[in-house]
Amino acid sequence: MPINIVLLLLIFALIFHRKKPKKSLKSLSAALLILLLSAFAPFSDTMMTAIENDYPPYVKENLAIDYIVVLGCNHSANTKLPVTSQLANCSLQRMVEALRIYQLHPEARIITSGYGGSNSVSNAETVKQSLVLLGVPAQKIITENFPKDTEEEAQLIAPRVQGTQVILVTNADHMPRSMNYFQAQGIYPIAAPTGYWVKNPDGMKNWAYYMPSSENLQQSSIAWYESIGLIVQWFKSILN
Repeated sequence: MPINIVLLLLIFALIFHRKKPKKSLKSLSAALLILLLSAFAPFSDTMMTAIENDYPPYVKENLAIDYIVVLGCNHSANTKLPVTSQLANCSLQRMVEALRIYQLHPEARIITSGYGGSNSVSNAETVKQSLVLLGVPAQKIITENFPKDTEEEAQLIAPRVQGTQVILVTNADHMPRSMNYFQAQGIYPIAAPTGYWVKNPDGMKNWAYYMPSSENLQQSSIAWYESIGLIVQWFKSILN
């Protein structure tokens, strides 16, 4: 990740600052350049848009949909909070998009997915409880409580949805890898990306847009992570 590279370069700069000052200065300069570039909105937006724009947002099609698959993300189980407030932003975004699509296709069943991590309740179950709270009948929701990552989700869900019409819901930055995993299992879903980082790339920008920020750094890190993930997928497809 960019921040890890920056930290390593700063450590090298400290190690070399007495015996090899030129190397130390180069390491320091490289660290600052990477940090500023990663936190610079035009750079982070360009990286993220290249990933998020692979699949358009879902609009209603004249098709009977059998399943709406909602990939897992994160949550923090806390009985003092409403179940919708226990969801991390990524899970909340996916749950809301699944609800929107279900209202367009009430004939569909929803499959929620994802294990609990350190929580006693799985992410799949937490998302299901949130959907039920918002009016989706419990009997219309199937939970896959054990997958730990996207590849496992595709492997476990694929046999259930084989030969059916499927919509896949996940964050826009995560959609390219997710589609690859499902297609590797012989499933070709309709993509329904949500949770866009870059919502209006062509809009007017004020001066604050060009100021480095931690949010831009996080965005660059996620774009970098997903890009590495796609490269790993490509290598694995060659080796397999």
